Amino acid sequence: MPALVLLGAQWGDEGKGKATDLLGGSVDYVVRYQGGNNAGHTVVVGDQKYALHLLPSGILSPTCVPVIGNGVVVDPSVLLSELSGLNERGVDTSKLMISGNAHIITPYHVTVDKVTERFLGKRKIGTTGRGIGPTYADKINRVGIRVQDLYDESILTQKVEAALDVKNQVLTKLYNRRAIAVDQVVEELLGYAEKLAPYVADTVLVLNQALEDDKVVLFEGGQGTLLDIDHGTYPFVTSSNPTAGGACTGSGVGPTKISRVIGILKAYTTRVGAGPFPTELFDADGDALRRIGGERGVTTGRDRRCGWFDAVIARYATRVNGLTDFFLTKLDVLTGWEQIPVCVAYEIDGKRVEELPYSQTDFHHAKPVYETLPGWSEDITKAKSFSDLPKNAQNYVRALEEMSGAPISAIGVGPGRDETIEINSFL
Repeated sequence: MPALVLLGAQWGDEGKGKATDLLGGSVDYVVRYQGGNNAGHTVVVGDQKYALHLLPSGILSPTCVPVIGNGVVVDPSVLLSELSGLNERGVDTSKLMISGNAHIITPYHVTVDKVTERFLGKRKIGTTGRGIGPTYADKINRVGIRVQDLYDESILTQKVEAALDVKNQVLTKLYNRRAIAVDQVVEELLGYAEKLAPYVADTVLVLNQALEDDKVVLFEGGQGTLLDIDHGTYPFVTSSNPTAGGACTGSGVGPTKISRVIGILKAYTTRVGAGPFPTELFDADGDALRRIGGERGVTTGRDRRCGWFDAVIARYATRVNGLTDFFLTKLDVLTGWEQIPVCVAYEIDGKRVEELPYSQTDFHHAKPVYETLPGWSEDITKAKSFSDLPKNAQNYVRALEEMSGAPISAIGVGPGRDETIEINSFL
């Protein structure tokens, strides 16, 4: 049975939660493989709206097992709060599994994140201030705290001491902040151990055995392709690999097990935080996209920057992820525009460029080259098949498909779980 990767093909916030939830009833495991509570998914089930920050969207499906993989960084307080909130709303969270190798976001990671960003001033990256980057930095520097460390007080204390030995020097001498007490951190982290224990598992073993037993496993990325630490718009990126390769390293499942890679595309483009954004709009159209699309970050609460669809980015996402399919979301938001511009290339120093420039400098200076497609005014939220869409909406979808380099296999025509047109089955 297949292992599928589902990821953002733009700068995140493309509607991955809706897509994952749509597949949740057909898959056995949904795995979050990277990122932390800097990512957010909004899932609408009936008249209920759920905002998920750290948990896989599959947590809302009663038939599948949600898994937090080893590539995720976990803030225990956020996780437990999210679980509590879902339990209060009648959602069964008992099937959740957390990798013992996932790294823990500690209070000092959050402190370092916030003071560093403040110190950078105009050069700030635009992080969420939730300690994600510093936690991944500690992981790479081999001074990180893992979930399994919560169950050995001696090892936990040694690791916290090693981490704070340098951080306290930086906090006190560079940032003029108070030093963080080792005992206080250890005590707080140990307080989470018993509450997390029922969920901790060897998820690498569980997932590989599931695939051997012909179970369907869906890997869910946070953020998006252009925020990938290696393949995104560096340095305005996240601290992990949301791209398809991250699904393997972040879960312990080999690449030969992956059968399909599905990219989520918004029918226009948004971005949160700093960094280049060639199609960004600063006019009434941008305001309308933001208002109609409800473009506010689930986790950050920040307004998203809005712009027209960027086919250059879509082609890039197809290439670096090896995409087999696209899921196009929020097509309904474009209803009412007489003409809809689509970015088909960039102009850089007077030259037309049709692929994403590898140079940071060139990308910062890229100007969009637009083609305009006819819009539509008909309500499409009740459409159940592709043929139900107005002709101009059909033409818009087909144009995006041709420009992006992979088939559009599903289309979101509204926020609800059932407001989706399935053209080709993902399973």
